[in-house]
Amino acid sequence: MLAKEEVAIGRSAVASPGPAFHALADGVWAGERDSERATMKAWEDFVSGSRQENLPVRDVVIRSWARCQSFLVDARADAAPVVGADHVEALRRENRELLQAAATTLAEAADLLAGTRTVMLITDANGVVLEAAGDRATLSAARDISLGCGGHWSESCAGTNGIGTALASKTPVLVQAAEHYCAGIKGWSCAGAPIHDPLDGSVVGLLDISGLKQGFSAQALALAVVAARQVEWNLARQTEAEHVRLLEACLEDSQKYAGEGLIALDARGRLLYASRKAAHLLKASLGSDLPQFSRGTKLPIVGIADMAGVNPAEGRLPVPADWVRPLMLDGERRGTLLVIPRAASCRLPSGRRAASDETDHARSRFADIVGASDSLRAVIGQGERLAPLPVPILIEGETGVGKELFARAIHGHSAVASGPFIPFNCGAVSREMLGSELFGYVRGAFTGAAAEGRTGRFELADGGTLCLDEVGELPLDLQPYLLRVLEEGVLYRIGDSTPRRVSVRLLAMTNRNLRQEVAAGRFRRDLYHRLAVTALRVPPLRERQGDVPRLIAHFNELLADRHGRDPVRFTAAALERLHRYDWPGNVRELRNLVERAVLLSTGGMVDVGDLPEDLRDGCGGVDAEGWPLPGPPMAMPASAGPPAMSPPAMSLTVTEQRTIEDVIAATGGNLSDAAAVLGISRSTLYRKLSQHGIRRDGIGKGAAGSARSDRSGFGCGRA
Repeated sequence: MLAKEEVAIGRSAVASPGPAFHALADGVWAGERDSERATMKAWEDFVSGSRQENLPVRDVVIRSWARCQSFLVDARADAAPVVGADHVEALRRENRELLQAAATTLAEAADLLAGTRTVMLITDANGVVLEAAGDRATLSAARDISLGCGGHWSESCAGTNGIGTALASKTPVLVQAAEHYCAGIKGWSCAGAPIHDPLDGSVVGLLDISGLKQGFSAQALALAVVAARQVEWNLARQTEAEHVRLLEACLEDSQKYAGEGLIALDARGRLLYASRKAAHLLKASLGSDLPQFSRGTKLPIVGIADMAGVNPAEGRLPVPADWVRPLMLDGERRGTLLVIPRAASCRLPSGRRAASDETDHARSRFADIVGASDSLRAVIGQGERLAPLPVPILIEGETGVGKELFARAIHGHSAVASGPFIPFNCGAVSREMLGSELFGYVRGAFTGAAAEGRTGRFELADGGTLCLDEVGELPLDLQPYLLRVLEEGVLYRIGDSTPRRVSVRLLAMTNRNLRQEVAAGRFRRDLYHRLAVTALRVPPLRERQGDVPRLIAHFNELLADRHGRDPVRFTAAALERLHRYDWPGNVRELRNLVERAVLLSTGGMVDVGDLPEDLRDGCGGVDAEGWPLPGPPMAMPASAGPPAMSPPAMSLTVTEQRTIEDVIAATGGNLSDAAAVLGISRSTLYRKLSQHGIRRDGIGKGAAGSARSDRSGFGCGRA
């Protein structure tokens, strides 16, 4: 939005002067008329060829006239050419971010320039007018020279003018009356200021202020520059907001591509993010010299030009189509994710990526489940006892608690650990396709069936474990077939009469209460009892006292390493918010939050304002010292007492001491975890312990525990 002082500059520059000013201005205007006559004479000499050197005209104008002459521009022209309406609409769609950024400025211009005999225009990077606003009478008069939507004002089309000359020189330019190259436009004056891309600095458009030469002042150039900077600022805000959303979309996808190189691009092909492995894998796969991977630069990639806005003529890196994934915002493609396989040369002939090795013991151990709370250790103990037994297990728990981690660990500790682990989400495919996905089909089984048929998940899991997620989504008419396979170990592919024997350990997962589903008639009782021979309930994160800081430390290190970033540091207020939050999305939500922080934090520090809106707004704000105000009640760590309603003021030294004590208490005395949560090295933590006289074995006990009972949870100070 333009400041009032800036608008005043524009008004004083273009408004008609009052009577008291006329006497003083007469001499100035006489000088301007003499200057215009001299410029006109110089133009006549230039276009006629009688004189082209040492003309009494500004250098920027002389250089422009020379370009116009080389373009063979008609010096007698009286208007700019106009592009077709369909082309204008296409250009408006292509430049919608620019027009959105300029909307507020143009809206103000419609009011503030009324009666000033001037108009404001927005053009694309080639000088085609996309939008105009300002004095209505002047807008009407401007149509005579095509100074409105669709007018093409590049120098090669319309000669020297404020739009085309500013774009050619890439600097703000004022073109007064006789300085125009085309004779029919010399009754106008104009001031143009380029609008630059906030990331790479390229010119993406132009803001122009134009008017009839009578009363038009050179000060209009200052207003054009100020207005153009305002549009650039709005464009930067829009770009940053969209890039944050695109990175969040990339975040959601990244978990599916662990171990592979990831590159995220915006709609114009500009780099948003490149994982540490991306450059290495890209070079190994393509054997090409790679560009610099710096944020905001446009990658010269062949194969996604139409999808990511990369000019094919600039492309050097050929990208296979199966590496490309769309990044969607509001149902529209606004970016591209490149997924670079770990071994592109070993890709399957069909182009599908080879599946991860599900027998990898690093993914199949109870010891890899992070957490030390009593509730979590209890269910891990149950899982370790049940894993060797050849019985189905029903794993229950809310969305995001980590049910598949338990399923993999059970498989890894079972008698079939050397066999395949085949996960399948029953809610991820349509009802019609569930049968063919689970049991497979033979050639010609139904319309659209693959010519070679398909092997079902049960057969793929033969000799290993089949993990069915969202088993409560199975339709009733399919449940008897599942029950039969479980009881008899025999299945029939769809369209086949040949029985196939399979030996499969079944693990079923659900976030529903299947007992209630059975009572409601939506799930067969006999199948429920077959699945739930034994059952595990994975506790939600809000019931896992003390595990939040451990998980933050774990994800901070893991994701920072995966993305080639340094671990982030959370402020005390931010960590307090995380502790008080009830985590409806559980561990998955916490993991996504830490990954978002690793990718988006500035300066490596995460404060309350950097947290998602739900966490910022859901905990009651902070007091004058920056401490969180009381929010929704939440279970407290065993070592902490109830929070005080009005915490006393504390010095920075005391705040740091208590922060360190709280974190060590919350991490169960594990100094490695505590240092990771605090965002400092272990050696720095030891120095702080010595400095504050903190004894690890005394934290949470006796006087130390009482002294800290006025602050709940954990925090982080700047070390």
